[in-house]
Amino acid sequence: MIVFPNAKINIGLNVVEKRQDGFHNIESIFYPIFHLKDILEIVLNTDNDNNEVLFSSSGIPIPGNNNENLCVKAYQLLRADFNIPSVKIHLHKVIPIGAGLGGGSSDAAFTLKLLNALFTLNLSEEKLITYAQKLGSDCAFFIRNKSVYAYNKGDEFKDINLNLDNYKIEVVFPNIHVSTKEAYDGIIIRKRDMDLREQLKLPIDYWENVIKNDFEASIFSKYKIIEQTKLALYKQGAIYASMTGSGSAVYGIFYK
Repeated sequence: MIVFPNAKINIGLNVVEKRQDGFHNIESIFYPIFHLKDILEIVLNTDNDNNEVLFSSSGIPIPGNNNENLCVKAYQLLRADFNIPSVKIHLHKVIPIGAGLGGGSSDAAFTLKLLNALFTLNLSEEKLITYAQKLGSDCAFFIRNKSVYAYNKGDEFKDINLNLDNYKIEVVFPNIHVSTKEAYDGIIIRKRDMDLREQLKLPIDYWENVIKNDFEASIFSKYKIIEQTKLALYKQGAIYASMTGSGSAVYGIFYK
């Protein structure tokens, strides 16, 4: 079976406070984009070996050990509860890594959904969300895969009514990897004048002046090319442009 894990963008990202556990509470709008996606295939492993899961990949090189890949971890999470058979997982990577587009989280969530279908586990959407939350902060978003207001650590969601189908969203990746730690090290927490959900109700032409990504200030100071990418999108006619997540990808929203 083959599925196509898609990317997401952040519309606004406010770092609200630092938590006692060392993490940060944020608020952001997660919005799925479906024209940028990986390809994920899972089939039964009929080879005579003792491996629980055989993982392979193509496309963009994936750093690290295969056992640390979120697709493998998603399989192991379900196998622990359901004793599902051995499988082969192949991931063709298209979504840039370390770009703030949620590609790894999407791959993990789609692995859960695909295994649920492949082995008829009959897991509800809510149960799949519970499993996804164990894999990473924004993995659960890709279970429902529709626009949400994200809060706390970015792992709790409230549905919002946001549809950008009448606009074109272009994503540019400056080929720079920005780690989450690096992004948070430069963050300055500031007081909010308006809830992000209220800002979102403003006409899209106003978003440039009110909806911000708190990571941009420190990231732009270190990587001028990312800031220049955002400015270039505005010069090309974007109504709104922003870095997504903790970077480094930048997107522009255009009239069609």
